[in-house]
Amino acid sequence: MTVDEGARTVTPGRAAQELELRREEFRLAVQLGLVRTVPTGEAGGPRRIERRELDRLRAAPDFPTGLRERVRAVGTAEAAALLEIAPDRFTRLARTGHVSPVRFSLNRYRAVVWTYLAEEVADFGRACPALLTGRLPLDLRERLAAHEDLRPRNWRARRLAVLLRTADDPWARAAAIASQLDPVQVAEVVDDPYERAHLDRLRPPPPPGMPGATAAREIAERLTRADDPDEILWQRLSLAMALDEARADGPAPYPGEAGAAVPGGAAGAWPRGRVLVPPPPPPRVPTGAPESFSPSRTSVVPGPAGDPAPPVRVQAGRGAPQMPTSVPAQVPVPVPAQAGPPASGTSASPVAVTDRPPARPGRSRFLDRFRRGRPDAGRPRGRRRPVSWP
Repeated sequence: MTVDEGARTVTPGRAAQELELRREEFRLAVQLGLVRTVPTGEAGGPRRIERRELDRLRAAPDFPTGLRERVRAVGTAEAAALLEIAPDRFTRLARTGHVSPVRFSLNRYRAVVWTYLAEEVADFGRACPALLTGRLPLDLRERLAAHEDLRPRNWRARRLAVLLRTADDPWARAAAIASQLDPVQVAEVVDDPYERAHLDRLRPPPPPGMPGATAAREIAERLTRADDPDEILWQRLSLAMALDEARADGPAPYPGEAGAAVPGGAAGAWPRGRVLVPPPPPPRVPTGAPESFSPSRTSVVPGPAGDPAPPVRVQAGRGAPQMPTSVPAQVPVPVPAQAGPPASGTSASPVAVTDRPPARPGRSRFLDRFRRGRPDAGRPRGRRRPVSWP
């Protein structure tokens, strides 16, 4: 953050003091869009409030009373008192979606306590006075009998609108939508693991007041995710459309690129894209080799003259004598094994090529494993067959 930016913007705490609001009231004002914020230069850093925005709010004729009334939040009992109805009737009206909560909390019994805007409650009472008295309509009674509760869904819709309004990047908007889906649902829509990792890095912070206890936090996290089938379908479609928009704007950064976090290592350790390891090539058999040739056996071929490689001892076959040979750094293709010393007249030193330890059993020993217990195995049944391991 530059000096000029610090002079024209203030922190949320300073802005709350100048607007004469408590911390929760200021958060609610930002959530409702009554106080506009601007992002800082740091990626994912806290948002700040411009000085001219504070001047605009302080210049209102009803400041600070009008601003406080617009961010006044009430519980079920206070909302019912504003409408002059019983708290149970207000709860039923809220469950059927007539009033949307603005936030929730968990009490000491881990029960969800919803909070509503007093201004919206009063507007609902003026707009629907018939629902405040008499018997509720039949369709509402049927929905209540089916245990319908739209309070979590309406709160999620309000929160998503706030997140989309404050997002400055298409990928951040997609991450806001993905935060309201289960990870399994996100994986079905976003099949690229690098894109899912990028969305997870851009995931918005949890709502204010998230409990710290494990059991209470699990309850709160369930409220932040879509649970109704039609809501899940709607969010999946919204995420797919947001992904198309984000991909058109620019691909997600892959590990190793600027701005991409590399798990378990420094940035730049992974190449861009998926890395596929090719299978090892099959053993090359030289032309004209006999049918009984096995590339897994030790073989000796002539090497270049004057090779400075140090001499090593190799074994041409089971029970064959060892001889000093010279192995160059580049090993040529294998040829059939030769028993005994190299032919006379050859000045080049032999080269040993092997991909199996000297004493490892060959193909015949491998087939003998399937002949155990047979009459023609050539050994008595009561004895343990000795097995030689490398």
